[in-house]
Amino acid sequence: MNAPTAQTMRAVRMSAPGAPVTLMEIPIPACGPRDVLIRVRAAGICHSDAHYRSGRSPVHPLPLTLGHEIAGDVVAVGADVTGLPVGTRVALHYLVICGTCPDCRAGREQFCRTGLMLGHFTDGGWAEYIVVPAWNAVPLPDAVPYEHGAVMMCSSATSLHALRKGRLQPGESVLVIGAGGLGMSAIQLATGLGASQVIAVDRDAQKLALAAQFGAISVSAADRTVDEVVTAVREASHGRGVDVALELVGSVDTVQVSLKSLAPLGRAVVVGLNHIAVPVDSYRDIIGREAELIGSNDHLRSELEELMVMASTGRLDLRHVVTNTVPLDADAINGVLDALDRHAAPVRTVIVP
Repeated sequence: MNAPTAQTMRAVRMSAPGAPVTLMEIPIPACGPRDVLIRVRAAGICHSDAHYRSGRSPVHPLPLTLGHEIAGDVVAVGADVTGLPVGTRVALHYLVICGTCPDCRAGREQFCRTGLMLGHFTDGGWAEYIVVPAWNAVPLPDAVPYEHGAVMMCSSATSLHALRKGRLQPGESVLVIGAGGLGMSAIQLATGLGASQVIAVDRDAQKLALAAQFGAISVSAADRTVDEVVTAVREASHGRGVDVALELVGSVDTVQVSLKSLAPLGRAVVVGLNHIAVPVDSYRDIIGREAELIGSNDHLRSELEELMVMASTGRLDLRHVVTNTVPLDADAINGVLDALDRHAAPVRTVIVP
């Protein structure tokens, strides 16, 4: 594979909060001595991207190329880069870090003092090319399609990190609230990590049917109150409640369901973005059960390497999760973002430039 001969590329960019993203022609980024230039083959559309476009989660500097779930081919490398020859298939860790601050040295790169997230605070992958530090490029096994590799960089990795934060042990039960892209990965990963039972909650009957195919007990939240959903979860868990609950939606109701569904010593891990205060009955929901409410943010590069092994050996199967592809077209991408805003999108849509 050769480096591009053209000087410009197409990119879908955000220019202002609340405005549609637009297709622009911009320069192909320069490759520094420790960087690699990637020809993007697949870039996911995440619910976070809908939050960015709406302004619910600030993006800067603008205009900015969105997209943080990225896979492609190495087409050029910097002078100081070794071990990533041109032609290597890779997926990209979306946290660009310094590598030298105390958090980076301790393996907590999501808290890097100067860290930048691709597609949020520096240009992302809704483009034909992207430049990243070589450290961010994780080799993608031949058995894993680009589309799956891209989605693994956020939805699968975030789910794995949340399960690790929840300290899931073999034989414990897991509740997954939200059976979208993150949820489908979470169900499979929880099973692969030895969960004795996985319960999935969602309003969408089709997503619950897919969750059931992956072995989850499906509980519908459609037209049900928080207490009614909790009762259904407890019935599914034989009255005890669950050991680990993953909240992947980001609403007041779903956070409450995650807490109220816990067994004694249970851990509720909140992943979904939500800026609204959530009322908590500290005695009944936390103190009385010695339960825990845990935040989970991003993931680690080491977890991406773990995911590659799981995907290449079939323990993580995204064939039924990546349900749609669209071209690098602003109208098509805006349509997916609109559907995500309405909570009416397919499980996962991937851009194929």
